[in-house]
Amino acid sequence: MQYLILIHDDPSSWAAMSEAEVGALMGEYVAFTEELRETNAMVDGNPLARSNTAKLVRVRDGQPAVSDGPYAETREQLGGYYLVECATEADATAIAARVPSARFGTIEVRAIMTM
Repeated sequence: MQYLILIHDDPSSWAAMSEAEVGALMGEYVAFTEELRETNAMVDGNPLARSNTAKLVRVRDGQPAVSDGPYAETREQLGGYYLVECATEADATAIAARVPSARFGTIEVRAIMTM
């Protein structure tokens, strides 16, 4: 079964890190991603552009309205994702617990529904 692992964290956490700390964390991400590839668990995954570049689209009364994101009332922002293939939800949550940002952010695991 496929699971989407969504990486949410507070951009201010990254901003508070030194260049060396960011480099070390990114190194952890590279190693983690390579491990997922080597074990054939990874289907896809990518970081996302900064949340302040997002566009929010709503349709009201048949008219699309586009505004700048992100939602002002949320502190954590979606920063990236992994799409993984796992036998069980427990396997997917174990992978999510190893995402480097899990130490200071929130990692969401959602099963992919097939249609």
